Amino acid sequence: MLKKQTLASSFTSGLNGILTVPGDKSISHRSLIIAGMAIGQTEIRGLLRSEDVLSTLCAMRQLGVTIEDDLDKNVIAVKGVGICGFNSPEKPLDLGNSGTGVRLLMGAIAGQPLTARLTGDASLSARPMKRITDPLQQMGAQIGYLPKNEGKGLLPVTITGANPALPLSYSTQVASAQIKSAIMLAGLNARGVTIISEPHISRDHTESMLRHFGVEVEQRFLTDGRHQVTLAGEANLKAKNILVPRDPSSAAFAIVAALITPESDITLPAVGMNPQRIGLITTLIEMGADLDIANERLEGGEPVGDIHVRSSKLNGIEVPAIRAASMIDEYPILSVAASCAQGRTYMPGIAELRVKETDRIAEMARGLEACGVSVDEQPDSLTVDGQKQITGGTTIASQHDHRIAMSFLVLGMVSQQTVSVMNTETIATSFPQFASLMNGAGANIYAPEV
Repeated sequence: MLKKQTLASSFTSGLNGILTVPGDKSISHRSLIIAGMAIGQTEIRGLLRSEDVLSTLCAMRQLGVTIEDDLDKNVIAVKGVGICGFNSPEKPLDLGNSGTGVRLLMGAIAGQPLTARLTGDASLSARPMKRITDPLQQMGAQIGYLPKNEGKGLLPVTITGANPALPLSYSTQVASAQIKSAIMLAGLNARGVTIISEPHISRDHTESMLRHFGVEVEQRFLTDGRHQVTLAGEANLKAKNILVPRDPSSAAFAIVAALITPESDITLPAVGMNPQRIGLITTLIEMGADLDIANERLEGGEPVGDIHVRSSKLNGIEVPAIRAASMIDEYPILSVAASCAQGRTYMPGIAELRVKETDRIAEMARGLEACGVSVDEQPDSLTVDGQKQITGGTTIASQHDHRIAMSFLVLGMVSQQTVSVMNTETIATSFPQFASLMNGAGANIYAPEV
């Protein structure tokens, strides 16, 4: 249990220097799980050591995977047990606040002959899981929720995996990398081909990493525009070393902070440039951001680049709804950028934000209004009217959501009065060094005296 913490953020005259953000959270989760399902030893470099990822690491150990952590060399060694090698854990797998960790592990467990109970903290236990477990049940897994939670599909849940899993052809109504990945991980042990189609392409880190480990995975766009993934079952994963790129979702906070604060000039090296993760960068450039990418290259099968950002005058735009899947975690910080832009920014097609760590549409709208920003909240959209001056001078209840917390600490950097944020301890779930890294570049984030 993390100790409750409040942080405050005051006006800054600019950010400067080189900011090295942590490893990609999505890829860190996948590297531990997929390496654990391979045969042989995988060395992972650059793993994000956040609360969420460490929860996945602990769960993998409970499932019988040997993992050695060499902090001095920043190397994680995972001795894989194969696609049917997990053991039934003696105690429940507690994934803390990690939605990615719990949902991907559901898929991995559903395709193996074991039984495991998965649980999490209060925030994670309020998030819907049936859209993950329903297709896994169709693949032969036995799913058991508590009677009071059955209808909503809330944790805890007990899963008994299928042996073998049944191949599945599944069409999702939303573009979700977590749904897709869970089905794919279960399908690794299926006798046949598993096919998943989604309205449009979502993050494809799982597809890339499985190919890296030797699995036959195909991606294509259908004539109606849907994206389809085909995975060959009875797979044989061969251990391959992984270099985790730096997280574009974490970089987003520094990027927006530099854009909206005066006299800023920062560089963020080796940030992941997967096309399904850079919707925010595309959007900010459309808004007028002075931002460029240099030294683009491949590292560990993923594209990376060095991002150079300078203070900019932003303009409000309409963000294409189809872009939501490639930047769904970045809408909170985008709404901060929109608050400082000239004109109105309309963000449609973001209903998925209502089932994240909290209802991010509602919480961003409430917090922005408290800081003097005019917003219009609708069921699946948020509209923000840019302000010449942000008043601030308020305390934000982050609702234990790390991205809400960091977004309002960034807004405090351009506010006339200090912005305080409660329950910022959850920042450790994804970006433990956030405050120290930003302060090193010129921010003024601090723990206020009680």
